[in-house]
Amino acid sequence: MTEIEDLIRRFNTHPWFPEEGRTAVLMIDCQEYFREIIGPVLQNLIRVVSAAREKNVPLFFTRHGHKTATDREMLGRWWRDLIIEGSEDAQLLPELGAAGKDCIVPKNTYSAFYGTGLEKKLRGAKITDLVIGGVMSNLCCETSARDAFVRNFRVFFLADGTSTVSEDFHLATLKNLGYGFATLLSCKQFIRSIDKKKASL
Repeated sequence: MTEIEDLIRRFNTHPWFPEEGRTAVLMIDCQEYFREIIGPVLQNLIRVVSAAREKNVPLFFTRHGHKTATDREMLGRWWRDLIIEGSEDAQLLPELGAAGKDCIVPKNTYSAFYGTGLEKKLRGAKITDLVIGGVMSNLCCETSARDAFVRNFRVFFLADGTSTVSEDFHLATLKNLGYGFATLLSCKQFIRSIDKKKASL
């Protein structure tokens, strides 16, 4: 058993799998600004995106950005170093190839749902199960996972397809989400699940 599979076994309380035809993948903030942070899981996410496209699983990409460097909303006041819309930092990573029928969701705070219309798009596509990957595990990914849960989506969180600045932060997120909000999956488990092969937690 790999280390990530051991963590998943220990932290999961609901070993579910996404339902065929009712699942979408939500890639959070896979942008140039976060390239260094996402680096350790980028190859895993490339494989997830490729498999989702092959199996016609809808893909949603959030793109975080602010209109000005002096944004006075709380997130801007907290961090100060902001991603400016249209800048090089704001661009989605080309390795993931967001294009075509993929849905791009602009956002300016931690949640992918707040003020973005994402829930309406998911409901319109009859999505009930949401698979989350990207950055940062403990900020935008975790907030979006919790927000999806309270909106009555089944949430699946890619334990080795999310990343942040600290292993402690990442593990805390996995523990919290696995206990109360999401089923943890490895990227390989998700890919096997949509290939209709039996994946074991």
